[in-house]
Amino acid sequence: MHSRLTGAQNTRFIADIYGKDREEVLEFVRDFSELGSYLDMPVRTYSAGMRARLSFGICMAIDFEYYLIDESIAVGDTNFKKKSKRVFEERRENATLLLVSHSPALLRAFCHVGGVIKDGRITFYDDIQDAIQAHEDNLARGH
Repeated sequence: MHSRLTGAQNTRFIADIYGKDREEVLEFVRDFSELGSYLDMPVRTYSAGMRARLSFGICMAIDFEYYLIDESIAVGDTNFKKKSKRVFEERRENATLLLVSHSPALLRAFCHVGGVIKDGRITFYDDIQDAIQAHEDNLARGH
């Protein structure tokens, strides 16, 4: 995001980069982000939550083969979280998702497998619950 550009300008710019219809992407982001008139204001005036909504909205407006998502899916009020979950689940049908989170509930909701990073190395688990348990064990040991 360029902080001097408005949310709408950033959205159009990113749509151009990916060769997508600017107005289609903007319409999706306008509806999804629920930023209202703030979408026409410079991003530098946004709160962290507003930036997360804009970024996540732009990401979800464009079909990718892979999505890298952090905990930004968990921002906002209950309605926004539900909307995010619904769109995220739709994207999962045709794409590979990599979700980075400290939230066991969020991981259980979206992931089947997991990886835990410890001392610069990643260990993969075929079951998300095993990954969550390994992470919690590491925390209990002070790692």
